[in-house]
Amino acid sequence: MSEPPALYLTGIMRSYAQGERSLDILRGAELAIWPGEIVALVAPSGTGKSTLLHVAGLLEKPDAGEIYVGGEPTSLLDDRGRTGLRRTHIGFVYQSHHLLPEFSALENVVLPQLVAGLTQREAERRASELLGFLGLGERLKHRPAELSGGEQQRVALARAVANAPHVLLADEPTGNLDPETAEHVFGTLVTLVRATGLAALIATHNLSLAARMDRRLTLLDGRIVDMDEAAARQ
Repeated sequence: MSEPPALYLTGIMRSYAQGERSLDILRGAELAIWPGEIVALVAPSGTGKSTLLHVAGLLEKPDAGEIYVGGEPTSLLDDRGRTGLRRTHIGFVYQSHHLLPEFSALENVVLPQLVAGLTQREAERRASELLGFLGLGERLKHRPAELSGGEQQRVALARAVANAPHVLLADEPTGNLDPETAEHVFGTLVTLVRATGLAALIATHNLSLAARMDRRLTLLDGRIVDMDEAAARQ
């Protein structure tokens, strides 16, 4: 591909002190995801999945290696620069929706846009269009407690992409949902990624959903490997 990856991690090392010893979580991890690509990350708890997402999302600095977002290196950015890049280029969706309970669905999607500098009018217009695209056009004024679990997660998805990021990182986005609702939310996520050209890395334990993504990766001994390759080694 001639265009650079939307997200590229190379030589990523991350360790944590555990008493007098060091616990090596990531050992030279490599990952490239291109615009419009949906990649599944399927790995057991404790293998470094959350660490990888935090590093990829610039929430945590690696001990070594480089993270490129949109072809630009990030290792020399200060905290303010990293925060600014996260705000404009990276969207996050978690297992719990983390919506602000006192605000409506529309307001939850408007807020990050106001922080990014948009006017109230423009932010509301974009939020309304996005929520409508996700099938929530009749639920704009509802607060999270008045929405179903699937609706709440779709609002969280709208909030994550409100500032038109290049990369979407999702940590078990359907983990708290029943199978039917999970299917609907996943379908919405795929439609959104295809329509916008986002690059999406989705951590999930749902093998059925993972099988429908463009690639399926896992973590093995601190490195990112194809799931089929990992299975062949074991």
